[in-house]
Amino acid sequence: MSRDNDLPGRSAVELRRMIGAKEISPVELLEACIARIEAVNPAVNAITATDFVAARAAAKRAEKQVLDGEPLGLLHGLPLGVKDLENTAGLLTTYGSPMSRGNVPTQDVVLVERLRAAGAIVTAKTNVPELGAGANTRNPVWGATGNPFNTALNAGGSSGGSAAALACDMLPVCTGSDTGGSLRIPASKCGVVGFRPTPGLVPNSRKLVGWSPISVVGPMGRSVAEACLQLAATVGISAGDPLSFAADPLSFAAPADIDLSTLRVGWTEDFGSCDVDASIRNVFRERIALIAPSFRSCEEVSFDLGDVHRCFDVIRAESFVAGLHDAYTRDPAQLGPNTRANYELGASMSLADSAWAQAEQTRIFKRFQAAFEQYDVILSPTTPVSPFPWQQLYAAQIDGREQDNYYRWLALTYVVTLTTHPALSLPCGVDHAGMPFGLQVVGPFHGDRKTLAVAHAMEQVFAQSPALRRPRPDLSKLTKADASLKSIVTSPPLFNDADANGSGLSAV
Repeated sequence: MSRDNDLPGRSAVELRRMIGAKEISPVELLEACIARIEAVNPAVNAITATDFVAARAAAKRAEKQVLDGEPLGLLHGLPLGVKDLENTAGLLTTYGSPMSRGNVPTQDVVLVERLRAAGAIVTAKTNVPELGAGANTRNPVWGATGNPFNTALNAGGSSGGSAAALACDMLPVCTGSDTGGSLRIPASKCGVVGFRPTPGLVPNSRKLVGWSPISVVGPMGRSVAEACLQLAATVGISAGDPLSFAADPLSFAAPADIDLSTLRVGWTEDFGSCDVDASIRNVFRERIALIAPSFRSCEEVSFDLGDVHRCFDVIRAESFVAGLHDAYTRDPAQLGPNTRANYELGASMSLADSAWAQAEQTRIFKRFQAAFEQYDVILSPTTPVSPFPWQQLYAAQIDGREQDNYYRWLALTYVVTLTTHPALSLPCGVDHAGMPFGLQVVGPFHGDRKTLAVAHAMEQVFAQSPALRRPRPDLSKLTKADASLKSIVTSPPLFNDADANGSGLSAV
């Protein structure tokens, strides 16, 4: 098996092919990823808990399976980063909360179960905001994740650790999840792909409100093809998620071919309801002008989505009440400001509020379908602002307008969440500040395959243009540790002596 010092920079699809062809060993790939993590992570703080001892043992088993000619899974031998909201058996899972500093689960969530079954090697956890609340990845357990293009700025969230790890080629496979935009926003800010699938396509066994469609788990990748590979390993019905449904995994393994010149595309700067900075609107219009000739038609579309913000407020708050009731009852002070505010907002609501929100979401869904009677996909900016300093908890103002709360700046993505349509953030050059710019591609109802196919075809077009292609961070500038990112850590995670000194379980 040959050796390549830049293995982490190769695509997950190519790495999986090389492993199957015995051109590289899973052990060789893991060691290359560990070396990249150790070199780059101190500058961005994307990786949290690791268990390199267990990962090395798994890589050796994976190598033996290859050499013995055993059947190999879709992700065989690929090192995996798991978002720190997902339980991983034997590996510290804190949810970014001081309440869980020493939590080492005994069982995987269904998502991780399936990824392991497909041959992925759980190597590390990736950073999140506390309990996943908000789109700025920072918490008092691990600190903040810096943007790989400028570590003084935020990486988005809540899947910010995964997005930054992918952007820095630390791991070829990383997971994400999305309620108001947590896959799409960090993907946009770090220059990678984040795909929010149709609720239930990938089982989410973690959510407490099992019948709610707003929280999903899904793939991230440096390309659409990488996201497809991870998606294929995880789709399908599971009793762990009452919304899950049967699907053919292999039909997602690679994006389908589609001719962009046959597509009718609609675009919107704001869905008729979202605040967006003037500079982002300008960048978006410039990108639309560049890509419009690729389509059969590309037209502005208007929306009337009703009271979409209040609707999201109520439905989102219900999930926080379900998840945080016990913790809030014990001691409200143990919750961070975001999570506590969400709980208190939800606890103040009535059954009438809930009933109204459920009905309004249905009305929003029905109104949204009118656009897809005319267009194959809808394009919008993914985020309304360029990345801001990570010390700033959220975008309090957009285009001079004060935001109602800490998550209102996520409106471009959460209005799509309410419709349950699949949506993907696709890297599309850089913005006016030289930071990654993400284009949100919204597909038709249950049109996951079509959404991925369109995004993949657009990605191929973008790759030919310096103004549109995916930006890459300069890793040579990320070799110096940034102590400021951990300045908000209140105390280190809890490990017993055996874990800290003997098993390889550690904090990076």
